Amino acid sequence: MHQVMTNTEIFLIAMLIIFSVPYLIWRLGRTEYFAPLVIVQIITGILLGPGILGAAFPEYYRFVFNPQVIGTLNGIAWWAVMLFVMIAGIELDLVKAWEHKRESGITAGFALGMPFLFGCVVAVGMAAYDGWMGPKSMTWQFILGVGMSCAVTALPILILLMEKIEILRQPIGQRILRYASIDDIAIWGVLAIILMDWTRVGRQLGFLLFFGLTTYIFRKIMNKLAEQDRWFVALIWLVICAFSADWAGLHFMVGAFLAGAVMDAHWFNQEKMDLLRHHVLLVIMPVFFLSTGLKTNWAMGGAAVFIVAGVLFAASVVGKLLGVHIAGKILKWDKGEASIIGWLLQTKGLIMIIFANILLDKAIITSETFTVLLLLSVASTMLTVPAVYPKLKKLRALISKNE
Repeated sequence: MHQVMTNTEIFLIAMLIIFSVPYLIWRLGRTEYFAPLVIVQIITGILLGPGILGAAFPEYYRFVFNPQVIGTLNGIAWWAVMLFVMIAGIELDLVKAWEHKRESGITAGFALGMPFLFGCVVAVGMAAYDGWMGPKSMTWQFILGVGMSCAVTALPILILLMEKIEILRQPIGQRILRYASIDDIAIWGVLAIILMDWTRVGRQLGFLLFFGLTTYIFRKIMNKLAEQDRWFVALIWLVICAFSADWAGLHFMVGAFLAGAVMDAHWFNQEKMDLLRHHVLLVIMPVFFLSTGLKTNWAMGGAAVFIVAGVLFAASVVGKLLGVHIAGKILKWDKGEASIIGWLLQTKGLIMIIFANILLDKAIITSETFTVLLLLSVASTMLTVPAVYPKLKKLRALISKNE
């Protein structure tokens, strides 16, 4: 039977698995409270990877996920994640953050800085052992990469979770978006530093000059266009930025984020943007989750991977909560407020996975470290709603509190 199947048919079998298995687990297992469908899809991607499905059924794994099928899936995954990261850039709320710059700066600074510091300490320990640092990485790149992975807040998934618990449009939800927006800029800025290739510094300077000039022209054009035309032009702009960043030696996802970051959210209907994000997550992002799962590796032994993931998880959670509590003391927040905000900013979700994918693609981390970071992302995101929802029920007055 294997011989008579075409690659198209095998690709469709893979797509059937990608969309049906996580949906059935999510719906029949009723996991929505602690694991939204997005998280189930990520976990399913890990289960379908070489470390689990490939180890249990190697022949069928090689048959379904052959090089031709994986190549096709990767192409879809690249486009999916480019769209997702562009939307994350568009959703940055830097204008509001500037209006409340003291409060936003203090909160975002401590929320990012403390877990980053704790993560860097753990990374120093990891770098002392073989198997964690990638073959093309300098020690400082590895430490910064792992440290920033502990500090990441996933803005798009944070939006989804706040919609779920009905605080997104409330004052506290808008405040949290401001903090996450500032952290997003810092995260991508640090990533750009990590990816700086001194052998291509001329190209990278050229990219920055090109990006600055074309951004000015692009914004002039977009301000004159009708909204229906802006959607098409935005996609063209996305491809140009992603290609230019990749050519310069950065990464196409860095270009995709920059493409969105220089767009104004008011250029687009908010309901349509929400629908676009929803449809990207529904229609094509599951393919990215699978391609992510295919990169997991347990070669160093499951125990070592889980132990390091646990240590990084503790560094991430303790660092984030401690940082936000320090900010709350400085800003004189009400009792319980820092805990709610800290747990919501702990959400890592897809941005963390995208961040780790870039580090792996650039050989800054190994596939074992990638697996560790993937486990960290899943665990932190799964804990968010169960940790926050009971606190919100007790402190409903905080939802409408402006500052």
